Amino acid sequence: MKAYDVIIIGAGAAGMMCGAVAGARGRSVLLIDKAVSAGEKIRISGGGRCNFTNLHCGPQNFISQNKHFCRSALAGYTPQDFIDLVKTYKIKFHEKQKGQLFCDESANQIIGMLRSECRKSDNQFKFETDVLNIQKTDEGFIVTTSKASWQCSKLVIATGGPSIPKMGATGYGYKVAAQFGLNIIEPVPALVPLSFTDGFKAALKGLSGTSVNVQVRHDKTVFNDALLFTHRGLSGPAILQISTYWQAGDEIVIDLVPGVDVFERLKLARTQSPKQSPAVFLSQFLPRTLTDYLVKDIPQKRLADINDKTLHKLAENINHWRTKPAGSEGFRTAEVTRGGVDTKELSSKTFESRKVSGLYFIGEVVDVTGHLGGHNFQWAWASGYACGQAL
Repeated sequence: MKAYDVIIIGAGAAGMMCGAVAGARGRSVLLIDKAVSAGEKIRISGGGRCNFTNLHCGPQNFISQNKHFCRSALAGYTPQDFIDLVKTYKIKFHEKQKGQLFCDESANQIIGMLRSECRKSDNQFKFETDVLNIQKTDEGFIVTTSKASWQCSKLVIATGGPSIPKMGATGYGYKVAAQFGLNIIEPVPALVPLSFTDGFKAALKGLSGTSVNVQVRHDKTVFNDALLFTHRGLSGPAILQISTYWQAGDEIVIDLVPGVDVFERLKLARTQSPKQSPAVFLSQFLPRTLTDYLVKDIPQKRLADINDKTLHKLAENINHWRTKPAGSEGFRTAEVTRGGVDTKELSSKTFESRKVSGLYFIGEVVDVTGHLGGHNFQWAWASGYACGQAL
């Protein structure tokens, strides 16, 4: 039975980074993945151009049961560190918005770069290989797969979460954690569109495809970005961001025209343009499809005929639209997973299990979830690098 210093289960972003770093330190490394090739989620990310990091990435961009857990890894491997690597490979990139960096050409360039780093470190890969059993031994671990069994001193779980199952994503990493007695924070879909009840979906059917820049709030968490009405409910960056914090039964509050006091503007317009309809007046701020929906229950056709109470109610529905989504679209469309291996079980510096010597968990499988915009990839790079340095 062939032995390696390190076996990494999962040849995605975190796994390849970890393998390259460990290999560069002289460790023999085998990466195992059930997919046909490495980095499948990288390949489809960012519309095929991979939002590979964010210039402003920091601990404030992550959610976890332990908000401090991510600090050490993020400080040890920064966005600039990854940018420097990208530049070494002469991969052209651009900033899209809010510090989000994308490849000019293709996400495959990032995969190719990581594969090259792994080759330089003499990493070995086994694809289309299912792990059937993991056994702890005095010397380390025996990993039995659909093709062969291998021994290792250190075992790294970099399998990600169950988001985007069409790419082969599963909750396998949680099974490994449970096997060795580690606690799991319940995994739920994150960065995911939110859906409405059937009745509400029917009422909003005419708005499908309408987009507007909004401020969305959940408790004390606020995001300013675009919202998109869909045939199922709400999507767009603002909704994906807030979905990471939202839980079933919670209310979200949406300001459809942030920075504008709609009630005061309506009252002023009633004085200055009394014959104007409320829909026409509001169309200077919002798409007409949306204004028509907002005023559909107002029988008066002119602002002059609408009293303060009705104007205030209309303004509240615009500046403070309160809604309780029925649910989310689930892991099928979720970009990442919130929850995972409890950070209390792991060292924040090495990602080694506190209960099982030689067992490590990195990337999305851990209970650390980043905001939209390249932060989750930066977590993959940072956690993979920190773990690789410790192997």
